[in-house]
Amino acid sequence: MHGRLKIKSTAQQEEEKRKEREKKLKLYVTARDVCFSQRKEGVLDEEALQLTQQLLSSNPDFSTLWNYRREILMHLETVREEDDVQKIYESELSFVERCLRQNPKSYGSWHHRGWVSARLPRPDWVRELSLCDRCLSLDERNFHCWDYRRVVVRISGVAVDQELRFTDRLIGSNFSNYSSWHYRSTLLPLLHPESPEPLSPTPQLAKTSPRTNSHRVCEEQLLKEYELVQNAFFTDPNDQSAWFYYRWLLGRAEREEMISCVYVSREEERVAVCFSKPVHVQAVGLMLVLDGQPQQVEWRSVHPRLRHSPVWVCDLPPATISDIGNEHNLTVHWTENHTHRDCALYTGRSQSWCRDSATDLELFRSELSVEKTSVLQSELQTCNQLQELEPLNKWCLLTIVLLMRALDPLGYEKETLAHFQTLKEVDSMRSAYYGDLCSKFIIENTILKMEYAEVRVFRISNKKLSTLCHLDQLLLVTHINLSSNELERLPPQFCMLQCLEVLEADNNSIEDLEGVYQLPKLEEISLKNNKISKIEDLALLASCPKLRSLDLRGNPVTQMANFLSDIAKLLPSVTDLQL
Repeated sequence: MHGRLKIKSTAQQEEEKRKEREKKLKLYVTARDVCFSQRKEGVLDEEALQLTQQLLSSNPDFSTLWNYRREILMHLETVREEDDVQKIYESELSFVERCLRQNPKSYGSWHHRGWVSARLPRPDWVRELSLCDRCLSLDERNFHCWDYRRVVVRISGVAVDQELRFTDRLIGSNFSNYSSWHYRSTLLPLLHPESPEPLSPTPQLAKTSPRTNSHRVCEEQLLKEYELVQNAFFTDPNDQSAWFYYRWLLGRAEREEMISCVYVSREEERVAVCFSKPVHVQAVGLMLVLDGQPQQVEWRSVHPRLRHSPVWVCDLPPATISDIGNEHNLTVHWTENHTHRDCALYTGRSQSWCRDSATDLELFRSELSVEKTSVLQSELQTCNQLQELEPLNKWCLLTIVLLMRALDPLGYEKETLAHFQTLKEVDSMRSAYYGDLCSKFIIENTILKMEYAEVRVFRISNKKLSTLCHLDQLLLVTHINLSSNELERLPPQFCMLQCLEVLEADNNSIEDLEGVYQLPKLEEISLKNNKISKIEDLALLASCPKLRSLDLRGNPVTQMANFLSDIAKLLPSVTDLQL
């Protein structure tokens, strides 16, 4: 046994490590407490700076210590010469760099580096860009570094084309570099902006037509980008980075806010205004002028939960427009956007409206570009070629769907539905997402068909709808049929159907009627074979003043004790109740 090295047991080693950790922790806590005490006493000297450095070297994510360190540095600025301050801050940058070596994704370290660089008398931005290059070469998805790089580029005035070449280099070495693709999408509109559209020769059209934000890229550059991104997804069809960038290339700028519809009713003496996007009227300012006279009205959202809503309503003073023998002219002024919308209520008419249709605005093509049809058709052919090679590639299938929506939503309707079914099968974890997106497209197509037919009846039964959307486009609908779908609720946005008279929603799974609230014209509701289980679920129906007919057959609530008497108390105006 003599002369042989005694090997410690695993238990002994773990105990020694534990004691060592406790010793280090005790020293750390002691130093931290001293640091807190000095800060409280207002100590702002180099000794305190050294103490925070020791602590941050062990834990660079201690925000309070970085704050204390900045307080010390700002004090030293006031008592030192500029050259000394330069040296102090250069030393600080070196210290921060050491912290970043320990934790390259330390938020506190990157934030402090940006603060130091901004206060440095003679900053070296080339060095800072070089640091970003090194960090991104180690981890191309370090978003803290990407954020800092954008700050450095903005302050130092680095040329946009230089940064674009930087993304070329990173993407060329790795097509999966999502951050580089995203950064590229912010640079291209600056370097290759889309030419502005000529102003409309018609003044009235110029006032009412939507304007688009200048975040698009000129067509010549787009064609080059298409080639680049196609090389990426043909190389690795299953990598999502290039596909997301491709969808951005195919996208179009969002439309600016505008008044898309004004509706006025004599009977309710009510005005409804529909915007192209949800707004907060109290914040942006809306003024109603009737026959040349500004009206003191109170604008409200159609539902208390919708603080930002596309549809807002107001009630006019009694007897203002109720006389059917009088003609009235209304103008709604949106003061913040310097725009307005007129609407005439003619003699003998009980209601009137002025609106831009979804067809006129090409509303449902806004997710993809307004580039020439030939370009989009070429892109569709390219994706179809890839889909033949990769028939179960979800990114390719989804992009094909979006391209078809851009080219001809109704013409490609059958193919789109087939692709959605395939998507649900090959990517079952996201089947609910595809179901909702498919529902959205079905609703869009139904709206287009309704507008082509020039009717106010919206029929969309037996379509496997899982969600409702674009309800602001149904403001003028009088009859809606949602039967035999997969709906579980009528959301608050359903209140936007201010002209609705008949609601059919049989054979769904509805248990929430939150959206059936203060619908002034609603007379009939059919909710057969749903999942309404509590009398409280029907309480909001009492807010609909004209409701006379209600069909609740096949709902659990009808089996409750005393239901008949309870519903009679809750909805005394309902004279036709079917249970």
